Amino acid sequence: MLDDRSKLLLKALVERYIAEGQPVGSRTLSRASGLELSPATIRNVMADLEELGLIASPHTSAGRIPTAKGYRLFVDTMLTVQQEQLPALQLMPEQPQKVIANAAQLLSNLSQFVGVVMAPRRASVFHHIEFLRLSERRVLVIIVSPDGDVQNRVIFTEADYTQSQLVETANFLNAHYAGLTMEQVRERLKSEVDKLRGEIATLMQAAVNVGSQALSESQDEVVFSGERNLLAVSDFSGDMGHLRRAFDLFEQKTQILRLLDISSRAEGVRIFIGGESQVVPFEELSVVSAPYEVDGQVVGTLGVIGPTRMAYDRMIQIVDITSKLVSNALSHHK
Repeated sequence: MLDDRSKLLLKALVERYIAEGQPVGSRTLSRASGLELSPATIRNVMADLEELGLIASPHTSAGRIPTAKGYRLFVDTMLTVQQEQLPALQLMPEQPQKVIANAAQLLSNLSQFVGVVMAPRRASVFHHIEFLRLSERRVLVIIVSPDGDVQNRVIFTEADYTQSQLVETANFLNAHYAGLTMEQVRERLKSEVDKLRGEIATLMQAAVNVGSQALSESQDEVVFSGERNLLAVSDFSGDMGHLRRAFDLFEQKTQILRLLDISSRAEGVRIFIGGESQVVPFEELSVVSAPYEVDGQVVGTLGVIGPTRMAYDRMIQIVDITSKLVSNALSHHK
C-alpha cells in the first residue's frame, strides 16, 4: 500500500506528464505537488514507485513517466472528474446509421483522438428467405432482413434437393416464420419437427443455423472517425511502429469489437489502459468507453481511443455525454 505522500507524488507526476508529455524530474515534481520535500526525499519516493512498477525511467531522461499500472492506480483511486463546460451538443433523431456516424465524428472532434461506435445489435429477424440450387448438395440461401439487408450463404446438404423442394421449403418458412428471430424459429422447429417431412425439416434447420450466423455477422459493424488525429499525437508521430500497430487494430476490428462487447455488459464509463490485457494489445493505447441504450435497453457501445497519455477526466465526460445523446437520438427515432 502507498502512503499519502507517495500517492500525492504519483498523482502530481501523472497529471504533469499528461499535461506536458515530458518525463517529470524530482525538482519539477516538488513544485507540482506542493509538498515541501527535499529533492533527495522525492528521489527516494520515486525510486520506491519505480520498484512497484508504477513509474518508469526512459533511457534518455532523468525524469520518470507513468506505466500502465501507474495510470490504472491513478484512474481508479486518484482521478476526480471536473464538470468541464463542453459546447452545446445534440444528435438529431435520424436513421440509426446516421446517428452512429455522427456520434463517432462527435467523439473524435471533442477528444481530438479516435471516436468509435459499435452499431446497435438487432435481433436476427428475417423477413424473407429463398433457396437456390447451385449443384448437387450445394444450395444458396438468400435471407432478407426487415430493413432490406440481404445476406447470401452457401450450404452443403446431406441430400440432393430439387429446386421445387427448395421452393416448397422457402414458402413454408416465409408463411409460418417470417418476422420471428432465428432463435425463435429454431425453438419452434424443435417442437414442430415431427409434423414436417424429414427433408424439409433438415433443410430448415440448416437454413436457420446459417441464417443466424449471417444476420449476426452483418451487425458487427464498428464505425471509426478521426484515425488521422493520431498522426498529430507526439506519442505516435515519432514512432511509425506505434502508428502502424494502431492502424492495424482499426483495420482488423476484432479486438475492438471484443472490447466494446465487454463494455456493453458494464454500467457507466469504463477505462481500458494499454498493456493491461490482450484486449488492448499494446501499451501506447487506452480506450474510454460506455454503453448506450434504446428505450432503456443496452444495444451497443461507444468510446474514444487515444494514447495512454490522455486527459482521462475530460474523456470520461465526453464519452458519458455522447452515450446519453446517442441513447436519446435512437430512442426518439421511431
